Amino acid sequence: MGIRRLPDSEFRRRWEKVQEKVRSENLDLLLVHSNEADFANVRYLSDYWPIFESAGVVVPSQGELALLIGPESETFARDRSRIKKIFKLVEYRESAEPEYPTIKVDTFESVFAALGVKSVKRVGLAGYPIFPLPIWESLKRAVPDAEIVKADDCLVTLRMIKSPLELKVLKEAFAISEKALTATVRQMKPSMTELEVVGVIEKELYAHGAEYEAHPQYVLSGRNSTHAIGRPGYRVLGKGSLIQLNIGARVAGYSASVGRPVCFGKMDTGMRKLVQAGLDLHWKTMEWMKAGVIASDVTKKFFEYAEKLGVAKNALYGPCHGLGMIEVERPWMELHSNYPLEENMTFQVDTFLYGHRFGLRWENGVVVKKDGVEPFSDKLMKILEL
Repeated sequence: MGIRRLPDSEFRRRWEKVQEKVRSENLDLLLVHSNEADFANVRYLSDYWPIFESAGVVVPSQGELALLIGPESETFARDRSRIKKIFKLVEYRESAEPEYPTIKVDTFESVFAALGVKSVKRVGLAGYPIFPLPIWESLKRAVPDAEIVKADDCLVTLRMIKSPLELKVLKEAFAISEKALTATVRQMKPSMTELEVVGVIEKELYAHGAEYEAHPQYVLSGRNSTHAIGRPGYRVLGKGSLIQLNIGARVAGYSASVGRPVCFGKMDTGMRKLVQAGLDLHWKTMEWMKAGVIASDVTKKFFEYAEKLGVAKNALYGPCHGLGMIEVERPWMELHSNYPLEENMTFQVDTFLYGHRFGLRWENGVVVKKDGVEPFSDKLMKILEL
């Protein structure tokens, strides 16, 4: 059994690094926000993972960090959090807005006072795209004269480069995902619905050690496989229809995904051609990646090669996106992505092509190295006709 929980030392290292960022950005404090769906920023700093309610972390420029939770989560948070200062605020309650008249709660004013934060002139927000209005209004009341700025990069730049322990956890998440993929391909049958196959996937993920699913599992067949983002349903799997599988385990907060197109019986000529083109593009993308390469150069080569293969019209987006605690996270790899790849950056090589009848996705995680990339997954990288 691999790593199931990161040590306290990993979190202490993160606290030091993020406070260095806070000071370098001339912030008095950073307010980090997460919810159940986008949990990563708060979990990265605290190992706490909100459910129903939302959560936050206050990162002052000096001193201890604080975890902010909703009124119902105290016992869970104290058992889970690596941050020991924990405060309950009603603004972090669940969306049904219970009033909790019997529960004593804190305010931003009392939190800042407890942390010894006296003069707040500049506040950074991390989790800006999902930051809710009730918390914003309470923050403004607490520091009415402070400048509030978007500061996601304080955490994004730290999360992009993985530590040795993070890489070990990701390898474990991908190993579990591959085991679930292999078992699912062996067990799925044409008479099953998409959701019945999801049941097989989830059983295998948890049996092999996943703490949760990395994302809703994709079993998208026929027309449903054209959905780059979609949900499985009651569609019955049939022979000759392409089935898009994306299987992902989460381990110690880190999320994997392994994508393979499969078909019951022989693929027809058009289907096989597009599936093979996707596989060729997928391998080529990994060949072009190494430390020092500019991300946009990989993207340009991707679209040029897709044009050569005659499938540029079938490509919806660029070849890669960041990988870590959430299966899709920054940085993106697009035509305007002018950053250089760095060692120990991690990406999902996500090759999605689609037409009118079907779509397909080849997907593997990789870690960038000096001379290329090291894949986290490589099982069943072939035309899969079951």
